[in-house]
Amino acid sequence: MRIVLADDSVLIRAGIREILTSHAHDVIRECEDADELVAVVDELVHAGAAPNMVITDVRMPPKNTDDGLRAAIDLRSRHRDLPVLVLSAYVTGPYVRELLNGPGADGAVGYLLKEKVGRVADFLRAVETVSAGGVVIDPEVVRHVTRADSPQGPLARLTAREREVLAHMAEGHSNAEIAAELFLSGAAVSKHVANVFVKLGMPPDEDNRRVKAILAWFEYN
Repeated sequence: MRIVLADDSVLIRAGIREILTSHAHDVIRECEDADELVAVVDELVHAGAAPNMVITDVRMPPKNTDDGLRAAIDLRSRHRDLPVLVLSAYVTGPYVRELLNGPGADGAVGYLLKEKVGRVADFLRAVETVSAGGVVIDPEVVRHVTRADSPQGPLARLTAREREVLAHMAEGHSNAEIAAELFLSGAAVSKHVANVFVKLGMPPDEDNRRVKAILAWFEYN
């Protein structure tokens, strides 16, 4: 996979690059600020050499606030099929909602805490999931933005178990992984997932139901 990596820390870029390249991925360009990230991706796309994914920090120059996130949203608005994985040192629910609800937010997006990058297998699984069009949100972030005691909107129609299954979906877990974590059969998980889709008003012929259900989770939690 050809990846553009953006982080103003040389050490963090080196660590992530080492993980990626040692697992057969290719970091084709590295950027140390948000403006450079946007320019580099635009240059590659226009040259017919678009990356397969962008991995970027949230807090970056030039303003050292949320420039990396803004760059990610900007890139997704202009390159709709570009998967983006955002890394952050902070648990910030509004950042997640903005990323998921921004332009082009129909999948292929992830938000992980930097401390989880050291869990190499989980990090690589997130990279693969996002590049394949899925959504991966760090479990710590999911818990932070969840207010289970006050369900809103269509989520109020879900049972406690269905909400639990949907929360695991938001963390990027497959049905098999959810079954293992909740000690359920695969058929039981499939039934809960189907119920989630129905209760959220997503008919079988609707595209990207899993991604849309996850977006609903963050929209109404």
